[in-house]
Amino acid sequence: MFDREGTYQTLTSRELTHEQKLMGLAKCAENALEVLKIPPRTKHYFESGAINDLFEGGAPYRPRYILPDYDRFVRQGSGFLKLDPPKTLDELLFSLMILYRHVPSITNFPVYLGSVDKLIDPFLDGHTDAEICEKLRLFLTYLDRTITDSFCHANLGPDETRAGRLILKVEREIQNTVPNLTIKYDPAVTPDSFMEEVINCSLACSNPAVCNDPANRAPFGERYGVASCYNILPVCGGAYTLTRVTLTELVKEAESEEHFLNTLLPECLGLIADYMNERIRFIVEQSGFFESNFLVKEGLISKDRFLPMFGVTGMAECVNTLMKEKGRIYGRDKEADDLGQRIMDRIQELVNGYEAAYSPLTGGKFLLHAQVGLDSDLGITSGVRIAIGDEPDSFSDHLRHCARFHRYFPAGVGDIFPIAGNVEQNPAALLDVVKGAFSLGVQYMSFYSADTDLVRITGYLVKRSEMEKYRKHQPVLQNTTQLGSASYATNHLEKRKVRMG
Repeated sequence: MFDREGTYQTLTSRELTHEQKLMGLAKCAENALEVLKIPPRTKHYFESGAINDLFEGGAPYRPRYILPDYDRFVRQGSGFLKLDPPKTLDELLFSLMILYRHVPSITNFPVYLGSVDKLIDPFLDGHTDAEICEKLRLFLTYLDRTITDSFCHANLGPDETRAGRLILKVEREIQNTVPNLTIKYDPAVTPDSFMEEVINCSLACSNPAVCNDPANRAPFGERYGVASCYNILPVCGGAYTLTRVTLTELVKEAESEEHFLNTLLPECLGLIADYMNERIRFIVEQSGFFESNFLVKEGLISKDRFLPMFGVTGMAECVNTLMKEKGRIYGRDKEADDLGQRIMDRIQELVNGYEAAYSPLTGGKFLLHAQVGLDSDLGITSGVRIAIGDEPDSFSDHLRHCARFHRYFPAGVGDIFPIAGNVEQNPAALLDVVKGAFSLGVQYMSFYSADTDLVRITGYLVKRSEMEKYRKHQPVLQNTTQLGSASYATNHLEKRKVRMG
């Protein structure tokens, strides 16, 4: 249904840039179409908030997340873009800048930029570190100023490279919000000295996050990328769609724990699976994307490497609601955490029983993802995280809780930890924490110094200074600043428990 009032508000806004208005108006047009068959019970759960498709729009015309094979692009160039394979560092960076401009996603920007250290490192011979840093500074600044959405990710590691070290050096200096960086960390491959550089960089500018590389290879082998916030997806493919169950809202209809587990969850999750299949079929069979896009024709993406992500969020409030009479709290009490595990076991059982359309890479199955949340989420804790204010006093207990729940989410799960500023003097101590967490089964973690300008919201980066500008009704370059400002205030992210203080 056409939202005339919302469209007019977008058109006349004094707080949006021209580009933000353009994308907002395009979304209004897309949502004016009703091409998906949505049953009444599905509509009910959408209206209650138990189902949310995360602004994918009424008429999907491209996959949500796209992870091109950038290595292949560097080897072959692009006929469509009239680019020969790059031979020099300048040609490489120039070619990547052009290609990124033409990679679509749900945000209208690329959500994945590749393993940039591995792409860049072979082109460094003959250049001094100073020359390379100047080129990287321009390259990374270009990305930050033109990809005006923080749901954009580049990867490093697990091997130490000259390019990786210099990227960290430049990142500490420029402190950009785009791209998000993740280091794929394998203790058997990644040197401690390099990881200490990573940690120092992260404490200075909240970048990179740290991915447990051995644990995250499970679904796709080495050909995976970390995209958007912390989505684990296949390179040369991606995700058709991501729809979530918001357990915080679904549990409000529960008459009992048994009713929740055996009536509400099966109905709601089954409807989500049907809804995602409806979206997938429209993308594959009707949108024309896979028949027309040059990324497909040039072998940079392949339809058989796409899959649907089954999102879960709001576990903390769900458990606390069901345990209200007993006064047990998720993240603090064993009985509450045991219930959380029973809920996840049930979700996993149900989701594994659904057939996903056009998803041969996963054997026709959906993959679970711990969804990080929206700016409009009031009192909904991201994924399976512990609610702010309920964190256990012990950092190690918190990490054990993470490990207990991370194993359910092959398509991505993560936790965020503010770290006391004095830790920068001893990065080896935080590296020991990372090693211990990963040995327990933690799959992904990010941290930032509690007093830095750059903060992680739910998975993406925003500057406190930019949020302050937006609160004063000034236009800001990145649309994620708008999202982050609302989320930071609504969910009191400044009250996250500071660790290692």
